[in-house]
Amino acid sequence: MYQLNFKGSHYDAGLQFGSKIKSEGWKLKEQTITDISEERMEYVGNAVEIYQREYPEILEEIKGIADGQEMEFELLAAFILGMYSFTIDNHCTCIALRTSENHMIFGRNSDFLVELESKYGSYCYDLDNSYRFIGNSTAFVEMEDGINEHGLAVGFTFIYSREKKLGLNAGIIVRYLLEKCRTVEECIKALEAMTIGSAQTLTIADPSGDMAVVECNAHELVTIRPKERPCVYTTNHFNSVSMKKYMEAPEDILFSHLRYKVASEALSKEEEYTFDFVKDLLSGKKGFMCQYDRALGADTVWSSLYDLTALKYYRCEGNPSREIYKEDLRMQSSCKKK
Repeated sequence: MYQLNFKGSHYDAGLQFGSKIKSEGWKLKEQTITDISEERMEYVGNAVEIYQREYPEILEEIKGIADGQEMEFELLAAFILGMYSFTIDNHCTCIALRTSENHMIFGRNSDFLVELESKYGSYCYDLDNSYRFIGNSTAFVEMEDGINEHGLAVGFTFIYSREKKLGLNAGIIVRYLLEKCRTVEECIKALEAMTIGSAQTLTIADPSGDMAVVECNAHELVTIRPKERPCVYTTNHFNSVSMKKYMEAPEDILFSHLRYKVASEALSKEEEYTFDFVKDLLSGKKGFMCQYDRALGADTVWSSLYDLTALKYYRCEGNPSREIYKEDLRMQSSCKKK
């Protein structure tokens, strides 16, 4: 995975990224951004006003990338901000729990296309007027999971939506929460005030022991809290009764319901939660979680494990049933708490 660190303004971060990958021969307009429909261009053109009002910094970062790439801002914005509102085959599993030693642990498997593995990235941001964080993405600018300097962890799982509504998309929402929130409660308040465009679940946890899964789209937001046990978990479908009516029903090719069942059964049977238990669960040792057939073109392309209490981050670059987790020491240096 790409590992890059950014400082300064959002525009500076974008310019650094756009220029660097261009110098390495990665020209977004020619090699990555293809088949952007007129519908998508129009959708994002109308959504930009919402981003300008609610998260203008992210537009500055996209402008920086566009300048670094010497390409049109509008085309790059359509590619980034149109994601998750226009169907994309991104699948994942999120788990948060409190261990028997009172450590808050957050884990996430990212399941996506193997052909793009060389483009996935892990980024450390230390930007002006924002909380420092490490985040991971199958794209860039948008984040899919991450932890910030206050030990807040956020990860999304993608949900197929019946309709396209103007608003912030899943990857931008995760980025916003990591940059601007310190606690689960702050995240929920931010989401309640936000214009949400795509459909997704957001698993959120902080070092205090608070945790939640938020199922949300443009119409509704439902917060799911722990019940008998100190854990929450989710995959790629809504589980709350009121949110199920918003879902499309595509073929479940990456086993969302099976992964959810395996997580539910493992979490209900385990007597004492530990860091290693979460690692084993994400690695498929408790049942089907990441045992995909790579020949079909999709796999678990990374797995993240965060100890929010100790402010430590471990990442497996690849499928955790075959590869190992390594600590990302940037949490102890450039992303060290202020």
